[in-house]
Amino acid sequence: MKSMMLFVLAGCLTATVADARADDADFLRSFQGSFAGNGTLKVSASAPTVNIACTFKSGATSTSLSLDGKCRGLILMTRAISADLKASGAGYTGVYIGSRTGPARLNGRRSGNALNLGIRWAKEVNGDRKAQLTVEKTGGDSMRLTVTDTDPKTGKTMVTSRIDLQRS
Repeated sequence: MKSMMLFVLAGCLTATVADARADDADFLRSFQGSFAGNGTLKVSASAPTVNIACTFKSGATSTSLSLDGKCRGLILMTRAISADLKASGAGYTGVYIGSRTGPARLNGRRSGNALNLGIRWAKEVNGDRKAQLTVEKTGGDSMRLTVTDTDPKTGKTMVTSRIDLQRS
């Protein structure tokens, strides 16, 4: 009887994991397409905030998400931004490109309509090598990319970039 209960419990857990994976696959695929929008950027804690306009192309499979974009600010500044994520067990790992320090590592998990990812910069930014990236589904045809970091002077969390995008 005990082995039968363990078998049933294992079956329930396997079904739950399979359902979660299917839900994640649909979630990732919902980011597929071309997006455009506006946002703000601070290149460092002490720098002024710059308004930016961005375009992104997103590729998605059941286990991966690739964001490839360009943002323009002021008259002369253009920066390529990309993130490549892969499902890894219960979480996500990948690479973020967009910082002047070089490629950064991403590691995190999904919470509701968002992927909450820790960033590990290639070199120090704002006094350390850590920040957070949130890739959030804000509607059927919209998403928001937000990078937060710790202000080295105050110790408070600050938004260093926030981009609101609509499917184009």
